[in-house]
Amino acid sequence: MTTQTNNSQTTQATQNTENTETSEHTENTEHTVSVQGSDSTQTVLVTSATGKTGRRVAERLAARGVTVRAGSRTGATPFDWEAPETWAPALRGADAAYVAYYPDLAAPGAVEAMEAFGRLAVENGVRRLTLLSGRGEPEAIVAEEALRAAADGAELAVVRASFFAQNFSEGLLAEGLAEGVIVFPAGDTAEPFIDLDDLADVVVETLTSDGHAGRVHELTGPRPVGFAEVAAEIARASGRPVAYQPVSEADYAGLLTGFGLPAPEAAWLAGLFATLLDGHNASVTDGVKRVLGREPRSFTAFADATWAREEA
Repeated sequence: MTTQTNNSQTTQATQNTENTETSEHTENTEHTVSVQGSDSTQTVLVTSATGKTGRRVAERLAARGVTVRAGSRTGATPFDWEAPETWAPALRGADAAYVAYYPDLAAPGAVEAMEAFGRLAVENGVRRLTLLSGRGEPEAIVAEEALRAAADGAELAVVRASFFAQNFSEGLLAEGLAEGVIVFPAGDTAEPFIDLDDLADVVVETLTSDGHAGRVHELTGPRPVGFAEVAAEIARASGRPVAYQPVSEADYAGLLTGFGLPAPEAAWLAGLFATLLDGHNASVTDGVKRVLGREPRSFTAFADATWAREEA
């Protein structure tokens, strides 16, 4: 799932996989070196480059010496999914692109955006694309296919991610956690949360090495974890009480509207969460190991690294 917005329970409500415009710093300069799997120097456009996944992808590419073109609303490379006129200038001269769509590939308008973006990418000489998608989202698959058809002639890899572990520390659920509670319409469902460091490592491999064209990499953590267990793990790691409070889809929509989200958007978002967390995404994949040759990080390890560090 690839939902996004800005800040607080209202604005963070739509941040599952990506938060396009945060205030966090991302590298905006460009430098050029050889990229693995290529016989020439390359430039990679990272869309949503100040978001949770885009920031990590940009940092890793830069660490490899890759030319990073960090696309964001306020960066050196202006890029805004809601302003299509910014797409072509950002794509021009890029050899590859990381595509993290705002607000979600399952959202209305995503298919049309992927069609237009794919055409522009090919027209501007982009040869390799990696698309961030969501697990178990039929609408997102339609958007994937739209990009694949529109970008015919370019290599496309799709990375379908489970629910992000970092949603508890950086976005969606972080504000409630600060008050010691996780409020969410997930019931007793267990989810194999993916660590975004693992996801970013996979994305970088698809952008900088051969063998991923036409592939769909479905990424999960090593085992399903229920939200009550998540609360217990965070409480253990942080040394402070944390409780999970399951709510209905309707109650969650009401909570979001109470924080200022428009009612139609709140209803859509609550319905999306309730559908995605109905248990059909509980299975575990070996996607991380197949690409990186190692096991994904567990939620326990994520909690220890995140909250123990905060308490230190």
